[in-house]
Amino acid sequence: MKIVIVGGGKLGHQIAGNLLDRKYDVKLIEKDKMKCMKLANELDVEVICGDGTEIEVLEDAGTRNTDCFISVTGSDQDNLVASQLAKLEFNAKKVIARANDPRNLMALRTLGADFAVSSTEIITNLIEQEVDVAGVHLLATLNKGKATICSVTLPYNTALDGITLKDIDLPQGSLIISLLRDENMMVPNGFTEIRANDELVAICKGNSQNQLMKILGSTK
Repeated sequence: MKIVIVGGGKLGHQIAGNLLDRKYDVKLIEKDKMKCMKLANELDVEVICGDGTEIEVLEDAGTRNTDCFISVTGSDQDNLVASQLAKLEFNAKKVIARANDPRNLMALRTLGADFAVSSTEIITNLIEQEVDVAGVHLLATLNKGKATICSVTLPYNTALDGITLKDIDLPQGSLIISLLRDENMMVPNGFTEIRANDELVAICKGNSQNQLMKILGSTK
C-alpha cells in the first residue's frame, strides 16, 4: 500500500513510524528543512521538503492514484487544501485529514477529506479498513479518541439482508444505535431486520470499529 503523509510534526512522525512498522510504502512531505533532516535521520522514509498545498510538491511525492493520502499539519486550512488537491487533482483513493480544531471537522469532511479525525489510533485504523470507504463515515470521536460514532451504508448485495440484529455476532464494544431506511429513521432493537441499502449508525469502543465494519460490509 502506497501512502503519502503531509506534515512532519509529532503526529505525522508517529503515524509514519506506525505505518513503516507495517511495511507500507510511505512518503512524507514537510516544509520545515530542520524537521526534514530530523525525520530522515530517525525514520526509514523518503522525505520531500516542500509545501503540501502545492501541486508540484504533491506530484513529486507520488500522490497521483496513491492508496491513502493523510494531511496532519498544524493548520486546518492547509489540511483542507491538501486534501482537496489529493482528492480532486490526484485521484487519491482514500483521503484522511487532521482536525486541530473540532469546529472544523464538518468543513474538512464536506469539502476535502473522506475522513476528518484527530486521533493517531483512529487514523491508523482508518488506513487499514478493508471495507469500501465510500460507504463508511466517521461522525464523531469520544473520550479523546477512545470511541467513535460512525455510519455505514449496507451494500446492495449485503449478506445480512433480512437478518435480525440479534442474530448478528456484533464485536464486543460495539452497538447499533440508529437505522435510516428510505429517509425514515428508527431506533433498532434485537428483532429489527436489516436490509440492503440501510444506513446504520454505530458507537464503537477501541478496535471494535474495524471488526464491525468488516461484518457490515460482507456481501453474498
